[in-house]
Amino acid sequence: MKIAVPAESHPGEARVAASPDTVKAYVKKGVQVAVQAGAGLGANISDEAFQAAGAEIVKGPGVVKDADLVLTIRRPADTLIKSLKPGAIVAGGLEPYGERKALEAFAASGVTAFALELMPRITRAQAMDILSSQANLAGYKAVIEAAAIYGRAFPMMMTAAGTVPAAKAFIMGVGVAGLQAIATARRLGAIVSATDVRKATEEQVKSLGAKFVYVDLAEAATSAGYARELTAEEKAKQAELVASHIKAQDIVITTALIPGRPAPTLITKEMVESMKPGSVIVDLAVERGGNCPLSKPDEIVEHKGVRIVGTLNLAGRLAGNAAPLFAKNIANFLDLMIQKDGTLKIDEADECISGTLIAKGGKLVHKIYEGAK
Repeated sequence: MKIAVPAESHPGEARVAASPDTVKAYVKKGVQVAVQAGAGLGANISDEAFQAAGAEIVKGPGVVKDADLVLTIRRPADTLIKSLKPGAIVAGGLEPYGERKALEAFAASGVTAFALELMPRITRAQAMDILSSQANLAGYKAVIEAAAIYGRAFPMMMTAAGTVPAAKAFIMGVGVAGLQAIATARRLGAIVSATDVRKATEEQVKSLGAKFVYVDLAEAATSAGYARELTAEEKAKQAELVASHIKAQDIVITTALIPGRPAPTLITKEMVESMKPGSVIVDLAVERGGNCPLSKPDEIVEHKGVRIVGTLNLAGRLAGNAAPLFAKNIANFLDLMIQKDGTLKIDEADECISGTLIAKGGKLVHKIYEGAK
């Protein structure tokens, strides 16, 4: 069996879907591994490092020729898909909620595709969860970006010339990214508060030394552990709370996303205008429309003295960490399929396999596509 790891073609994507450690693990099982020349350079992984781990280095997109398994950070470009052999398996980050026509064309190519973004939120799947491993880094990087742009110090400082007050940071959304943002802002010395529609996150927020800001709502967590979409009345209550709290904040990090839906608006134009000049908002949901209507993908927008940061793929800006974690997530997933003798067995009775299978037999097969056009 052959595994191929092509270089990512998406603009600005520095990550790679394998690491020397995961290559060693595949080779140990008797699997042949081919890595496209230069695929790991953005993540500080040289061709020589892959070669030493047992991979064959192949120049150009021909790396996928005759590959049984293709590993990827993002859904492959059309040119690469056309190079795949019939029945090839593609696994990794496949943007399953992307444009429907592009996904249908991807499925029609005959691939069997596993989108790890859809990994079930169960205990044994945590080691395969690319969303969590990458969100953790994104939450950290969001605070570092904010600190660089803010133009003032985060911690309180006592000097002979006077006192520098601590920055006030407000984290909106207490998932993996939000929790890491809280921890990072606290380490930098900020006074941190956080909010989430899920009351159950209060204990986590307080355990990190932050204040929990909450408006009482009905249970807002889905069975999968994500925040559900709020009703109009609930949204109004939440907005009122945020509007009163955000005025005094220096740094705001928004992380709210609902799978398969546009990002909910958390910060209105009026809220931005109520903030102090020099304040910074980092919108981690900008790729799905943003939690603030003023944010723009890969731009820093200044509005009435407040800067709104819409940097895309923050985890990818830490590719040296992000790529090995992503690669290990994929390797843990493939452990469910690759047998000790190097053969492949796909057990669709396994919920981690069936839960991530999006394409098979020329069609989109996941339940998220049922009834959609």
